[in-house]
Formats: sequence, C-alpha cells, structure tokens
Amino acid sequence: METIEEKKTKTKINTKMKISGAEAIVHCLLAEDVDLVYGYPGGAIMPVYDEFYKFQDKLTHVLTRHEQGATHAAQGYARVSGRVGVAIATSGPGATNLVTGIADAQIDSTPMVCITGQVPRHLLGSDAFQETDIIGISNPVTKWSYQITKASEIPEVIAKAFYIAKSGRPGPVLIDITKNAQFEEFDFSYKKCKGVRSYVPTPKPNMGAIEAAANLINQAKKPFIVWGQGVILGEAEEALKAVIEKGGIPAAWTIMGESAVPTSHPLNVGMVGMHGNYGPNMLTNECDVLIAIGMRFDDRVTGNLETYAKQAKVLHFEIDAAEINKNVNADVAVLGNCKETLELLLPLLHENNHENWHSEFKKKHQIEFDEVINNDIRPTKDGLTMGEVIEEINIASKNKAVIVTDVGQHQMIACRYAKFEQSKSNITSGGLGTMGFALPAAIGAKQGAMDREVVAIIGDGGFQMTIQELGVIFQHQIPVKIVVLNNDHLGMVRQWQELFFDKRYASTVMVNPDFVKIAEGYHIESKRISERKDLKATVQEMIASDKPYFLEVKVEKEDNVFPMIPSGASVSDIRLK
Repeated sequence: METIEEKKTKTKINTKMKISGAEAIVHCLLAEDVDLVYGYPGGAIMPVYDEFYKFQDKLTHVLTRHEQGATHAAQGYARVSGRVGVAIATSGPGATNLVTGIADAQIDSTPMVCITGQVPRHLLGSDAFQETDIIGISNPVTKWSYQITKASEIPEVIAKAFYIAKSGRPGPVLIDITKNAQFEEFDFSYKKCKGVRSYVPTPKPNMGAIEAAANLINQAKKPFIVWGQGVILGEAEEALKAVIEKGGIPAAWTIMGESAVPTSHPLNVGMVGMHGNYGPNMLTNECDVLIAIGMRFDDRVTGNLETYAKQAKVLHFEIDAAEINKNVNADVAVLGNCKETLELLLPLLHENNHENWHSEFKKKHQIEFDEVINNDIRPTKDGLTMGEVIEEINIASKNKAVIVTDVGQHQMIACRYAKFEQSKSNITSGGLGTMGFALPAAIGAKQGAMDREVVAIIGDGGFQMTIQELGVIFQHQIPVKIVVLNNDHLGMVRQWQELFFDKRYASTVMVNPDFVKIAEGYHIESKRISERKDLKATVQEMIASDKPYFLEVKVEKEDNVFPMIPSGASVSDIRLK
C-alpha cells in the first residue's frame, strides 16, 4: 500500500472547480489525508463508488463483507494509527448495519467519520425503497451527525465532520448524503475546519486546580493513580510516566488505557476493574489520594459506588467536563488535555518513592500470583488454558505485538496477561462490549500499522459473529494472525451461570463448525492444537509467518476468570476463586 506522502504527490486538488457532489466527496477525503476507506456499496451511494473507481490510484477502498465489519475495521485503524477511521455504506440496511460500530466508537471515544448514501431529497419521508432515518437512529450514538441534501454543502460539512471527530474527546460522526446531492455539480473548493462556534473541544487548564492537585499529591502518604484511554488519545504517555516516576506513585490502568505505560515498568501495578488485579482493586479503598487520569469511572472499574474510595481525596484529570462528578465526586477537577495538564503538574510535584505503600501492592500481587496467575500461565492440569496461550504469544512476539481482543473470557485473560512495551498496543471493545469486534478491528489495526505484528484473540462465539471478514484477509492478503480460543461455550456467560445461577447453562453451549476448514476455504494457513506439547512451536511458527495465519486452540471448557468482583459489589469484595 502506498504511503500518504506518495499519494499526496500524485493528487492535486484545485481550490475551485466545477464537479459533482460524488467527486467532491473524494476530493474532501483526500484533502483530509485519508488514504484508506472501509465500506460496502449499494444503490444510494453508487455515485461515490463510481468516483472511487476513478481515484483508486489515490484512495484505497477495502470491501468488507458486512457494514458492521467496516466500522470495526475503521475503529482498529484509528486506534492504532491515531488518525480518523472512515467507513461508508448505502442507505437503509447498509446504514443501519453501521450503528453497532458507531455506538462502540462513541463509548470508547474513537475518531471515525461514517458516510452513508440516502434516497433523493424529493423522496425523503415517503418510505422509499431502502429509506431509513439514519440521522434519527444514530443521533444518540454519534458525536455529531448531519444530512446533506444539496451538493454545495459537501465541503463544509465534511471538513466540520473530520474536525469534530478528532478534536477534544474524539468520537464518531455520521454524514448522510442524498443521492441527488451526489449527482449535482457545483463550484468546488475546500478549506479544512479549524473551529466550530460554541464548540470548545479542549478546555483551557486552570492553574489553580493544578496547584491544588499538586498540594494534595505532595501531602499524600498513599497516593494511587488510575489512568485510562485519555492518556493514549491525548498522547500523554511520556508525561504520565514522568509524573509516576517523580512522585513514586503506584499506577494502574483501565482496560482502555492498557499499554500507555510499559507492562514491565516497576510502578505499573496492573489492571483495575471486574477482572483486574487483586492489589489495585483492594488498595483503591485504602489510598488517601486517588488520581484519575483520562478515565471516566466506568461501573466495571468502580463496582458499588457507595463503597468506592470513600476514604480518599479524588483528583480527576479529564478533557470532557461532562465526566466530572458524573459517577464519582471529585475534590479537585483538572480540565484539559492530560498531556498539557500533566506537564504543568510535573514541576509542582515533590520527588518521592512511597516505598512502604508500594510494598503493599507487591504483597497483594504475590497473593494473586500464588492463587491465580501461576495456575493460569503455568498450569498443571492436562488441558490448555487461555493464560498460557497468551504467555506464549508474549514470548514469541517479544512483547511487541498489537493484541486485538473480542469480548468474553479470552478478552479478560488477554488484557490480564498480554505484555506491552509500546503504546496503542491493546485494541478492544471496552464500553459497549461488542462481540464480533476483533476480526475486522484486527484488519484495520494491521492496515494502520503495517510494520507491527497484529494478533487477534477471539472466542468461538464472537468469531462467528463476523467470521465472513476472513474474506477481506484473503482478498487483500492482510497478514493478520488469528487465534481462536475455543472452549465450545459462550465462556463468560457460562461463568456467570456457574457462579450466580446454580449452573443452569441456558443457551451457552456452542456446537461449532470446523473452523480450520472454514479458514482453509479462504486459503489462509491454518492449524488446530489441543495439547501443550504443540503450543510453543505452533505459536512461534504463527508469529514468524509473513502471511495471514489462523490458529484454533482447544482450551479447557470450564475454566473461570479470576480475580472477579461480583456485579454490584465493592472493589474490596474481589474474589480470587
């Protein structure tokens, strides 16, 4: 695939020329440095696809096998590259099939622009063939949406869409374009958007709040940092690391924030949340200052809010004012991009090490290692465990892979045991928990970072929700590595049924097809293993391959993911078994 720079040298966009709306859309995308679009054609968007054909030397279109796959691929691309992902579909069912991915992007703050075709303007509201009010449907799950009904609106609206999608707290934007607007000609000119009236994407930092935060941290005996994806989105990894190191502050991450600080860093104490690490969860209710950075206090992190960190002063570093005091009241709120606010905080902090406090995390970690971790990654049982598969992938990839996970037990295991040395390495569906996310997202992640190894970790249930996207891997020969951890169950639901529903396994047993034969049908190199003696060599072979590779690993059917905080319980009620 050509680089953006190579394509730019080939592309000359006149500042003013008379062209069709469809051609204008392509010129707008090129002006926004878009070189890759995921989508699926249809009647109401066909004029744009005709222009894609004419511009295929400048803009790559990837035909996904379902519109939902297009949005997840665009998400994976955006999350790894740090750029705006683009997905396109036709009207009616094409547009509605985008909605799950749009909702996923909204709750996980992923910058994405979706373009949908629509019936001609004169047919709007007439229940015409494949007409759906996609603006009304998508409004609750987009950062902004707009319907274009005349060609002259196209440049300004698309420029605004890209600005809104990537500025401040990122998110998805949907632009619906009627077919008549795609055919109409107009005098085209394009100017990138640099601001929208009354929209302030990044609040200006308040030095008084930053000084108050520094004073509380400096006085703290047991400070504790929990960081989220805002650190990655704000490119604040180095600033966070500097704050952690200067203050000697133990720091834990939410699933969406994982990889911002290397797993091996001595002050990285692990993951918080329902299946997070024992120490960070337990000691949340013992710290005296809780410093939340770029995270939103999701219920999977906090558990019961009535008992969450009540003993602590809470400092909240956040770009979105709507998140302040939404779930957890902040004693000090620091608004702004966390890269900027942490850089302002750093010189105000005293150097410290909090050695005794940090030793409490080490003690808790040892308990968890003995009770849980060692059994997960070095099992003595006959059957393979998910944890040992992740550990072998760490070894074979030298902790450098991008790990893309679906949703379920395998997701929690992968997030717990994957090791990362580089940011933007953990790609998962966090807030929405969308099964089927991983396979198309891995395609986008690989195309967003062709120089990096990308491994998709998927359960047998989620794999079958978007299994058709194997066709994209085959058609474009995208060297994604796919690992299906197959326990013949909807594993996470089965775990809850075992623990909380007296083992009434309702609709969780999977009667699965031969996954290897299906992958081979797409001409993807494939293997299945079920014994420990085959694991290391097969994983090494997979990672060493420069082609797409599918690996099915048959794992224990009734393994559970621990630690676990029962739904609605306190973080202090975390269970090790």
